Amino acid sequence: MYRYLLLCAIAFQNISHGQQNPPLRLATFSADITIPLGHRCMGILPTKASRIEDPLEAKGVVFLSDQQPVVFVALDWCEVRNGAYDQWRDRIAAAVGSTRQRIVVCSLHQHDAPVTDSGAQRLLDSVGLENELYDTAFQDECIDRVVDAMKQALSNPQVVTHYAATEAKVDRIASTRRVRLPDGHITFDRGSSSASQARFADADEGEIDPFLKTLRFFNDQSEIASISSYATHPMSYYGRGGVTADFVGLARRRRQMDTPGTMQIYASGCSGDVTAGKYNDGSPAMRGVLADRLYDAMHAASQSNQRTPLESFAFRCEAFQLPFHEGEEFERNAMTKVLWDSEADVRDRILAAMGLSSLDRIESGQAIDLPCLDFGKAQLVLLPGEAFVGYQLIAQSLRPDSFVMAIGYGECWPGYIPTKQAFDEGFNHGWRWVGRGSEGIIRDALQNALSPK
Repeated sequence: MYRYLLLCAIAFQNISHGQQNPPLRLATFSADITIPLGHRCMGILPTKASRIEDPLEAKGVVFLSDQQPVVFVALDWCEVRNGAYDQWRDRIAAAVGSTRQRIVVCSLHQHDAPVTDSGAQRLLDSVGLENELYDTAFQDECIDRVVDAMKQALSNPQVVTHYAATEAKVDRIASTRRVRLPDGHITFDRGSSSASQARFADADEGEIDPFLKTLRFFNDQSEIASISSYATHPMSYYGRGGVTADFVGLARRRRQMDTPGTMQIYASGCSGDVTAGKYNDGSPAMRGVLADRLYDAMHAASQSNQRTPLESFAFRCEAFQLPFHEGEEFERNAMTKVLWDSEADVRDRILAAMGLSSLDRIESGQAIDLPCLDFGKAQLVLLPGEAFVGYQLIAQSLRPDSFVMAIGYGECWPGYIPTKQAFDEGFNHGWRWVGRGSEGIIRDALQNALSPK
């Protein structure tokens, strides 16, 4: 009887402290993924990498529970698409004994960084443009580095007893691309460095999410990892030959210096239509200014002492297809003609190869995954491509009772994913591969992924 009462007391103590049985454990890792000199950036930038201004990093966490492991990793790369996205997830999944769907990979979308798409590069190889989009062997090396770092981290995971979900308002960074001009016309031309033009600097911020959100994980009083996310394009200036993680990477590294025992991870929110263009004029000095503003928000979000016992952890994943671009120039014959035209601009041939790779993926029936990590009173959900900030706001509205961190730039083949309103208002851009109807499909997937089970 005494032994029975003792076991009951231990069980009650575990429940009262919100501990899982078995508890969630967490391992953190990081690796260098800086591209070599001579590598192309953003897929089509004419000036290739000529110097390394600061390194590109992969930073991540492995969540270990009584289910298959879940890995979250954020890359200082512009985009990872199609077969390349599968390569990252499959290699990591094999290393931890999990499945592709449970490997949550996102890009931060810095433009002075690579775009990778194995299907597109194979097509380019077939017309004599080897390694023109990206160096395939180098990507393999980067995956090896990440896997090695992750395996080393798995030797010493820590139990997660508590988490904190906090946010802080960001001062003068984000603004929408959408600007209504004095004549009433709507333009989406406010880019990342438009502040030198009065019509863009004077226009209001428009629809943004003004808050940086942070998920922090603790072993008792010790903070193990912090994941922060903010919805804006992460560029101060780009295309001048300097490889860089830009102002978001600078802010993250400063936070890492503040907290050497805590892995600081940053991910870009849904920000296809959000830039720093109202406040940023593209001058080199503004990179540091923007980094300071983001750092201040990161620091502010870390100051709350309110923590929640971790009582549950769940993973869900929705899969869906998005319609391909409706334009004639995106038809297979049209893109194939450009790809094989040796007199066409190389950048146009790269774009054609990327489009064909995406079309091949759709026609093969392979869906886009939308994963959700659920910590009880907080959820992290990853959306594809350059989803507009409206999707982030939709995700939050679907769970008003909870803290929702919506991250963008997962599977990136869709490029820009406008909302229905943006489609109706004429948003069109060469980096858009999806067609109308995307909003309803993604809304349904978010609803299913975020709904508590």
